[in-house]
Amino acid sequence: MTPPPATFPLGAAATVEELETDPHPLLARLRAGEPVSWLPAFDGWLVTSHELAVRVMRDAAAFTVDDPRFSTAQVVGPSMLSLDGRTHTRHREPFARPFRPAQTRARFTAFVQAEVDRLITGIAPAGRAELRGDLAGPLAVAVVAEALGLEGADATTVRSWYEAFVVAVSDITAGRQGQAGDAYARLSEAVHEAIGVPGSASLLAEAAHQEEGLTAEEVTSNAAVLMFGGIDTTEGMISNAALHLLGHPEQLALVRADPGLLDAAIEESLRFEPSASVVDRYATRDVTLGGAAISKGDLVRVSIAGANRDPAVFPDPDRFDVRRANAAEHLAFAHGPHFCFGAHLARLETRTALAALLDRLPGLRLDPAATVSARGLVFRKPVRLPVRWDAAFTL
Repeated sequence: MTPPPATFPLGAAATVEELETDPHPLLARLRAGEPVSWLPAFDGWLVTSHELAVRVMRDAAAFTVDDPRFSTAQVVGPSMLSLDGRTHTRHREPFARPFRPAQTRARFTAFVQAEVDRLITGIAPAGRAELRGDLAGPLAVAVVAEALGLEGADATTVRSWYEAFVVAVSDITAGRQGQAGDAYARLSEAVHEAIGVPGSASLLAEAAHQEEGLTAEEVTSNAAVLMFGGIDTTEGMISNAALHLLGHPEQLALVRADPGLLDAAIEESLRFEPSASVVDRYATRDVTLGGAAISKGDLVRVSIAGANRDPAVFPDPDRFDVRRANAAEHLAFAHGPHFCFGAHLARLETRTALAALLDRLPGLRLDPAATVSARGLVFRKPVRLPVRWDAAFTL
């Protein structure tokens, strides 16, 4: 049953455009007055409180992803992202095992460093670049292609696939039609080819041939999901972190004076503007959450961006502070059974990229001729990130 607009006036007035452009003032109002609010723009609930967001993401029995309306499932079919319980474990485990911290460091540290060095060497002489397109995106694509073992697909092709998936998911989330049929068909062909190579040690081949027994179609849908986490959100994580540091010169000076603060700066960036802004769940039964009467089947959308600026957890939440003691309590990688297992790799890529940028490009700064901010309903990052540096002194 749809609540009357007078019951949740703040939610009734919310628009998709406001949430796509600058959502934080609206999220603050909702968090203060309607921490669980009905938004007609989404035909569902929006949760903005940190405590309640954790409760929803932790309780897969009451709030599930396993629903035919789940946006990602509509685009790529059932996957670890849209399943719960034992089926979720069956889909997730073959892909999650190689991304544990020790394995991630051993497998990817040298590769990531080499890619970052190559990309920065390419842009250094120019004295200017667009960091999202020239560094963050290409790095994220290269790492995912390496991780999945899609050796037959070049970076441009892989990027075109995931961009089609992201657009389709964002359209569905905003209530529009979304599809990525051609891109998904070509990914499926590449996956079938990768898992058919005799003796292949690629992640895709291992997932298809381990005891969980994932079919080629199931491997394909999960490969598409890894592109969301491994490309789009990592590209956004790197871009947002660079934007936050360069946009706050006093905080950048602290990191330059004490490079040991870089990891803390990355965690604060994840809190300040997570690259994945919302996650969706569906109520499996009638339930009361934050005083709101949620009916079985209702969409319950968790605002990660809203929870990450909850003043009950993060004092002065709209301030970017690299010395924030509890920044790591953010929910940027979700929570509960669907916590992002690629978090260690994403942090490795971001740390490596930022350290190299600050070390090798003296005087790195935002291009003063450009106005830059993050935007996006689901995946938030700057459309472009133009920067300059003192090219005569690059290393």
